[in-house]
Amino acid sequence: MPSDVYRFRLADDVPPEEAEATLVLSILAVEALHGEAQARLDAGHAFDAKLRTVVIDATTAVGRDFNRLFLGFLSREFGPGSFRVERVPPPPEPAAA
Repeated sequence: MPSDVYRFRLADDVPPEEAEATLVLSILAVEALHGEAQARLDAGHAFDAKLRTVVIDATTAVGRDFNRLFLGFLSREFGPGSFRVERVPPPPEPAAA
């Protein structure tokens, strides 16, 4: 079963602080769509400037909108070739006892 968690890997020419600003813009946009409380609950994400990655949990409707907004804003600001996006593989199922 495919995962609904996405990892964005930023190209070397994308300033991490600007990518983080784009992430914040995406959070504000998803709050406008779903409300601040729901966005806080369902817009799971992680940003790592050193690794140049952003991970977004798109398992909820809010997360899916957040993911689409971030991808769109990132593409517009830096160009579609400025990052790679991939699904994060789900963790393995625990072995049955």
